[in-house]
Amino acid sequence: MARLGPYEPAPSLAMAVSGGADSMALALLAAGWAAAQGGSVVALIVDHGLRAGSADEAALTAQRLQAFGIQSEIIPLTGLAVGSRLAERARAARYAALAQWCGRAGVLHVLLGHHAADQAETVIMRMLAGSDADGLAGMAAMTMRNEVQLLRPLLGISPGDLRDYLRGRGAAWVEDPSNQDPRFQRARLRALRQDQDGRGPATRALGAAATARGKTRAEKAATIAGELAAKVSFHPEGYAVLSPGPIGVDALRALLRTIAGARYAPPRDQVAALAALPRPATIGGVRLLPAGRMGPTGALLLVRELAAIEGATAVPETIWDRRFRIGRAATPGDCRLSRLPAAIRHALPPLAPYVFAPPQPATSGLQPG
Repeated sequence: MARLGPYEPAPSLAMAVSGGADSMALALLAAGWAAAQGGSVVALIVDHGLRAGSADEAALTAQRLQAFGIQSEIIPLTGLAVGSRLAERARAARYAALAQWCGRAGVLHVLLGHHAADQAETVIMRMLAGSDADGLAGMAAMTMRNEVQLLRPLLGISPGDLRDYLRGRGAAWVEDPSNQDPRFQRARLRALRQDQDGRGPATRALGAAATARGKTRAEKAATIAGELAAKVSFHPEGYAVLSPGPIGVDALRALLRTIAGARYAPPRDQVAALAALPRPATIGGVRLLPAGRMGPTGALLLVRELAAIEGATAVPETIWDRRFRIGRAATPGDCRLSRLPAAIRHALPPLAPYVFAPPQPATSGLQPG
């Protein structure tokens, strides 16, 4: 945890706990760490409801955690159905549920129990998918998703060590049969690796390679951040102004991803020509157009593409178009009273009339996401 800080005094942390060995070890370790900092943890048990008896397993996990003095909350998911891309859909629903709980509770950090073998399998899966160097860095120890910061403090620890730790503490866990289900790619790779404890040389080598690439990825991210700070001005209404002149390809990709609220940036080959000669265009769910009165001569305005906006209505206490959190007091309407240009105004959530004129952010019930 020391390398993932800094943390405020008496940190308040959430943990994703499935009841399996990895997440149970995480829960016990994190509870001890938080107590030493004068803080607290809560285990969030997401019940996907995809297997018979999953509700009973969730309740059993909560009981086991309680025996160690760890508070927990069970979050049942509804609407997941067996079918294509089940693992992907379940993962997205799980992260969304975790973020929603944290938003209500005012918790920013969520701990995940991914370990060294998970990292090795992730690197292999990304190699098979043809990922670039950033993808081959594997899972990041710290990343943002759905407005919460995900922390993976166990990436350098083998699953065998975690199970030994649980046995030493007298803690039991649940074995999820899906971890051995050959229908899932990760389970097939796990079987092929023949390293259940995650202590073998191949697992260690893949982890070391991911760590090295991760450092390179972090250095690259810092360079991109510096370039964006120098060339771009961001605004809470969801638009940006790009200064005249070329911009780095990866910096422009990051900018487009931010304005679009997208999980991934557009491919480099689609952005390269535009980065070398920025000009009016539509790409990756973003419009680039002359900034006019919003910036200096030759600057470009970047706004969300109207045709790509997801969600026609703005519902209180939800995330709109992956970009804005709608406040509790927000009411449907329009924003014609805004002094912003139409290209910006029309890309905002349809709320009751508001004027984005600091310092009155509370007028709309709108918060930048």
